[in-house]
Amino acid sequence: MRSVLMSLIVGVDDCSSESDVIVVPSALDFVSQDDMLTPLGRLDKYAASENVFNRQMVARSLLDTLREVCDDERECIAVLERISRLADDSEPTVRAELMEQVPHIALFCQENRPAIPYAFSKYLLPIVVRYLADQNNQVRKTSQAALLALLEQELIERVDVETKVCPVLVELTAPDSNDDVKTEAVAIMCKMAPMVGKDITERLILPRFCEMCCDCRMFHVRKVCAANFGDICSVVGQQATEEMLLPRFFQLCSDNVWGVRKACAECFMAVSCATCQEIRRTKLSALFINLISDPSRWVRQAAFQSLGPFISTFANPSSSGQYFKEENKSSEDTSVEDKNRLNDNNKIRGADAPEDIEARPTGGDSSVHLEETLAEGAETLRQPPGELSAPAESSSPLRLSPEPPPDAAGSEEEREPCACGLASQPEAGTGAQDSAPLDQELYNSFHFWRTPLPEIDLDVELQQGSGSEPGPQGLDPEVPAPGSASITMATRKELEEMIENLEPHIDDPDVKAQVDVLAAALRASSLDAGDEAGEAPLRAPQDELPSCRLDHDAAGPLISEEVRVLRGGHISGFSPDEERRAKVQDVVPQALLDQYLSMTDPSRAQTVDTEIAKHCAYSLPGVALTLGRQNWHCLRETYETLASDMQWKVRRTLAFSIHELAVILGDQLTAADLVPIFNGFLKDLDEVRIGVLKHLHDFLKLLHIDKRREYLYQLQEFLVTDNSRNWRFRAELAEQLILLLELYSPRDVYDYLRPIALNLCADKVSSVRWISYKLVSEMVRKLHRAAPPTFGADLIQELVESFGRCPRWSGRQAFVFVCQTVIEDDCLPMDQFAVQLMPHLLTLANDRVPNVRVLLAKTLRQTLLEKEHFLTSASCHQEAVEQTIMALQMDRDSDVKYFASTHPASTRISEDALSTASSTY
Repeated sequence: MRSVLMSLIVGVDDCSSESDVIVVPSALDFVSQDDMLTPLGRLDKYAASENVFNRQMVARSLLDTLREVCDDERECIAVLERISRLADDSEPTVRAELMEQVPHIALFCQENRPAIPYAFSKYLLPIVVRYLADQNNQVRKTSQAALLALLEQELIERVDVETKVCPVLVELTAPDSNDDVKTEAVAIMCKMAPMVGKDITERLILPRFCEMCCDCRMFHVRKVCAANFGDICSVVGQQATEEMLLPRFFQLCSDNVWGVRKACAECFMAVSCATCQEIRRTKLSALFINLISDPSRWVRQAAFQSLGPFISTFANPSSSGQYFKEENKSSEDTSVEDKNRLNDNNKIRGADAPEDIEARPTGGDSSVHLEETLAEGAETLRQPPGELSAPAESSSPLRLSPEPPPDAAGSEEEREPCACGLASQPEAGTGAQDSAPLDQELYNSFHFWRTPLPEIDLDVELQQGSGSEPGPQGLDPEVPAPGSASITMATRKELEEMIENLEPHIDDPDVKAQVDVLAAALRASSLDAGDEAGEAPLRAPQDELPSCRLDHDAAGPLISEEVRVLRGGHISGFSPDEERRAKVQDVVPQALLDQYLSMTDPSRAQTVDTEIAKHCAYSLPGVALTLGRQNWHCLRETYETLASDMQWKVRRTLAFSIHELAVILGDQLTAADLVPIFNGFLKDLDEVRIGVLKHLHDFLKLLHIDKRREYLYQLQEFLVTDNSRNWRFRAELAEQLILLLELYSPRDVYDYLRPIALNLCADKVSSVRWISYKLVSEMVRKLHRAAPPTFGADLIQELVESFGRCPRWSGRQAFVFVCQTVIEDDCLPMDQFAVQLMPHLLTLANDRVPNVRVLLAKTLRQTLLEKEHFLTSASCHQEAVEQTIMALQMDRDSDVKYFASTHPASTRISEDALSTASSTY
């Protein structure tokens, strides 16, 4: 049997004859032969192999071969020439593998450009361009990815883009080109446009792109054009977009294939950003309305998802309540610039003057009297309409400020007639120059409408006319406003009764604001009892009554569209049409806003998208910023509906953005409308609560200090979660408490935040404890800097009692961690630390648990002894530390000895603190 096996192995008949034995070469022999070959020889050997896998291996090893021969320019050129021959391989997998390596080879060639001149342009780029029309789909895809990667890394010269890349792409999009190749070429042209810039795109890509938008044979090409339309518009700019692209976009939006229209809806915001305000308002808005009412549900779904972003393109800092100011400019300079801008706008937008607004008669019930009086209080302090118009869009923003400049505020009040109350009619003979000094010196919405209302002499404003004594609104009582009927006004007695009725509810911010305005109107009515003009009956237009709301932070005094006597209650007497008119504004086309407000309609979820409410909630801050805080009344009901939506994802979306909305609305509207919703989120599911928790500091810092203190009682509730294993919730709470320390007084910190922090220091999860140690150390810093620092001493004493002398070793270990954090962050002066904390820290050298002693040794050796106080002073405290370290150096535990005897740089506490802590759970 043995002889038979040997004969089979060596291939001989007679095993006794050594001369006849045939030796089979082993794999090691082949390896040794390859090692004897040069890199180029090895490349030639396997590139000519009939085995496909060998040729694939050659493609994968090209970069390594180049690195081996990079010192010899001739051999580098030889390798690149062999790459060109390998590109002609008949096997698609080899070509695809080669194309995947091209970006890496190109980068190598660029880094070694002196040794390989013009290598990429001459040898590699032609391969990439040729593969764009390859018959194999995989090869084409890899070449497209390689081309985009090369463009993104700027490895292709601009001249090569113009002469070698773009002409080929244009040729591939010819009418007689392959359908798949044409579609892919259009997509590549669109994707490379932002990389090559406006000049190349406009000269070489844009004409063919416009032709492809009208490709009547292949809807796939039109769909690709529609999907990338916004990118092309953003590259070529406003002029080319309006002149060349918009006509094609209108055609694509009315395409007979729903996929093309859906792609248009998805890129609508980007297209809108590339157009002027006039086209956006007059043409694109109507076009978007068509998409929203499209027969295809998929198109409607995409349109509603893009509705909020499209509305946000109408945003203007002047009309949104957010203003850009220059840091170093004085208020006088800013005021002069604003007035100049307003005067320029008067010339441009003469057709938008507020005197065109028609006044309509109203009923005579008590609710109307109340609204009339509120409107009068607002109108009394108005600037003359001759100086008011819509502010121009800010073209040089420098700093965002939530408070509008006084002049811009007045102009904004006048520019938004449906959101600001009555529009004053100009008085004959009254010029802007007559009232300019008074405007600058006397009118300022910030001063006039801040709570408490300052005592001012309204008689000056009442006498701004020229030659005659005006009524409360600066109008001649003998000359009624055009289109108005007989006007009535609430008497002084009725004003007093209204104020008396509102007094019991003065705690409500809305009610308090109304009382302030009524008080101002009452004082104005008593200035001159014998003046008939002061008693002239005036009536507010009915159209504008429901659309006004007082906002202390908005641009001008804004009155509530539905005067709330009680929070959540509305005065009766408004018809559905009047309530609908309460949501009228002129910042964006009303049809767009109406469609946006309808996204909370339950029928939309059935006919459009079950997630439509979530999309509405997601874009609501952007819409609110666009409309401005003066038009918040248009969105209030929608926001409340979303906040009570049954889907927790909708409420979660609002919870994550409520702090941003608070910045937009200002403190008064936040307190009135957002705080109740915020309170509801605090009691919601954990998925919703985490949204408000992550931005708790951002929201609370916007509230008044008294309102902010109310939440001290609720912070304890964050320790309780639906799932006790949700430790990240508690970790986030610790992070937020660190930020909240600056918002509260030392007493509040000690009384309310301290118990929560100590609770978190004993958490089961080490990550939560580690953040909590930082929290406690920051508390020590804050309380010791307070005057007197009694709370700091009490906190340290509690740390010693609760943790330093804790019967559980984990508590004593936590005490060492807190001390280490206090030392590292300099939360306590070293002399005070040496007196208050260090004696208790050193007693742990005799702790029976080695983990505590190990951490103590690290703290003393690596942290405490590095402080200058212990390096320079020869005090008794330093001597006590050295004696403790010597005792730890003789400890029975080897780890304690190690950390007490040496100072290993790789074992800092911050790196391995968690490893010495207890288990996670």
